[in-house]
Amino acid sequence: MPTEPYLPGDVLGLYILSISVHGLVRGRDIELGRDADTGGQVLYVMDQARILAQQREIQLVEVLTRQVWDKRVDPSYSEPREETGDAVRIVRLPFGPRRYLLKESLWPYLPSMVDQIMRMVRARGRAPDLIHGHYADAGFVGSQVAKILGVPFIFTGHSLGRVKKARLLEQGQQAEALEERYHFSRRIEAEEGALETAALVIASTRQEVREQYQIYDHYQPERMVVIPPGVDLSRFSPTARGAGQEFGAIGLEVNRFLADPGKPLIMAMARPDERKNFGTLVKAFGENPGLREKANLLLVMGNRDDIREMPAGAKRVLTETLVLIDRYDLYGSVAYPKGHRSEDVPQLYRMAAASGGVFVNPALTEPFGLTLLEAAASGLPVVATNDGGPQDILEACKNGMLVDPHDQESLGRKLLEAIEYPDRWNSWSENGKQAVHQHFSWEAHASRYLTEVEKTLGGLPAEEGIRSLSRRRRFPRLDRILLTDVDDTLTGNAGALEAFITALEEAGSNVGFGIATGRTLDRALEALEELGVRAPDILITATGTEIYYGEPLVMDRSWERQINYRWQPWQVKESLLAMAGVESWDEEAGTPFRLRFKLDPETGPSLARIRRRLRREGFRVIATLDHETDLDVTPVRASPGLAIRFLSHKWNLAPGRILVAGDSGNDADMLSGETLGVVVGNHTPELEEIRGRPRVYFADGSHAWGVLEGIQHYHFFDHIRIPEEENH
Repeated sequence: MPTEPYLPGDVLGLYILSISVHGLVRGRDIELGRDADTGGQVLYVMDQARILAQQREIQLVEVLTRQVWDKRVDPSYSEPREETGDAVRIVRLPFGPRRYLLKESLWPYLPSMVDQIMRMVRARGRAPDLIHGHYADAGFVGSQVAKILGVPFIFTGHSLGRVKKARLLEQGQQAEALEERYHFSRRIEAEEGALETAALVIASTRQEVREQYQIYDHYQPERMVVIPPGVDLSRFSPTARGAGQEFGAIGLEVNRFLADPGKPLIMAMARPDERKNFGTLVKAFGENPGLREKANLLLVMGNRDDIREMPAGAKRVLTETLVLIDRYDLYGSVAYPKGHRSEDVPQLYRMAAASGGVFVNPALTEPFGLTLLEAAASGLPVVATNDGGPQDILEACKNGMLVDPHDQESLGRKLLEAIEYPDRWNSWSENGKQAVHQHFSWEAHASRYLTEVEKTLGGLPAEEGIRSLSRRRRFPRLDRILLTDVDDTLTGNAGALEAFITALEEAGSNVGFGIATGRTLDRALEALEELGVRAPDILITATGTEIYYGEPLVMDRSWERQINYRWQPWQVKESLLAMAGVESWDEEAGTPFRLRFKLDPETGPSLARIRRRLRREGFRVIATLDHETDLDVTPVRASPGLAIRFLSHKWNLAPGRILVAGDSGNDADMLSGETLGVVVGNHTPELEEIRGRPRVYFADGSHAWGVLEGIQHYHFFDHIRIPEEENH
């Protein structure tokens, strides 16, 4: 496959992969507010990519997202590639179902995106200089790719699962229902993994670092930096206060709701999400007679055709809002247009400013508050929630007031105060216009970003520092590889093992054989010799920490160098042995990159407690527990699944030509993704969690019978087929 040019021109600089998995991502006419997944994050990612690409140190920013074929959305989201301007490219990768899915449904398909990215990087012939993942899903994907390639990873959470879960529980919602709806356990573990891997964590506010990231096990403040996002100030400019101005079609649309359009506009704009707190705002307006007399309320709640066809959460918010408008009889005082275009947004801010109104953000939680910056640039004062980003924004801009979003009486009172004093209104308006340019431009964001990246990389790369990829093939005769666990997968049934050995001997010379086991090399070879199984072409041993090739046995030293990243075995050992109920165990099974411990089942700590301790002490490791007593600790970049993807990438062997068989929970990460997975019939209960994932076949046969069944299912020794995908 020919490589693509990095970038037109001769100058070579940083190549950045920016990953934003969910939502509808494109370079123009972003559908902000279309749903809960297409909001400020999409705008942030694209604006950041554009400003970074304008810097002389940057050669290319590729934004990676999901390819979607769905008649419910615009055909542009099915285009595999979109050039959005000099040095910015959107690449849409196909994984999971073709249709558009909300982020909560994407978790089973994310390992496939990892494999898609690895295929793309191989085709480029050059690895990125750094990877930036946005939100938990891209945190998982980006951290996995960064581990395989050995490149720095940057993480921006945008909003965090532990925080959202805690707030929903405080509202009285049930933990089981929340898990079913939001998959918090997967999201939080992905965030922990991203924090563990990240060389740099970028937050938007000080509160985000101080109060949100701090509740994570892998909270490492020295790796966190506050870099506020910017706003495209070219789109947002003030207008003179006063009547007699025209604001186009959107102005006419707003005014048709209002009995007296000359009153100041109290403007709120956000997607219809329960967290945005529209209900409290309508109550605050409806129960304050002075505010109702002196102002109108403008609610810009995304775009809709028919409320009945909207997602359940948006439907609830809009229905509640309309019911409250009716309860307080606010007809003629509240505008709630059904839709608006991207180019209408600046007009709405100017319209509210010209009326002498204010912008209000009453959200229960606000990670940043981009709309506050847009309002400030338009000369529109703000009243905003006393949470997250608004605290930093108002401290810098001095253009409004903070309010408790739970106190509707106080909210109504402060909104009235904000429009009653013209001198203060003018002062707030001028302060906002000046300060937003000084503190919250994208140019300032890019400058700080590159400063921090330079520290992380130890200097920006010159041309000779480009991460080019070798195209050597170690196994020229092999075009597919069967990889299997040993214990309880090959072993356990003598007849099945004999049939497996015969089938393997009769397979063509193009079929490679490998094992992936927790055993050390010596113990793995002893077991295979006792079983009468031929010498493997590949051995992944010691829980993914070692890779060996064929006869004569050769260790992959590049894998060893890669997983050595921040590996501190003596410090880890000292930390764990200080815990009651933990002792060193099985020294013979220990390796340079795997520590083994035995836990006392009565006095030993839980795995969760062990992981929390290791993370909080800053160790970048993976801790796994087998049979409730056997504890392994390995480097964060080492696991059987990562080793398999490393091999696929290094030797240019497509994941779909690797069949992996296993039986226990420790095999889960190597069974996921675009490899062909087989779970044998005698599997442990933990693997039920991956039933139904793409390319994972659950065999009826146990032990080696299950492996043979999987080989037959995929026609792996012949013309490889994936029956479920063909049927789909």
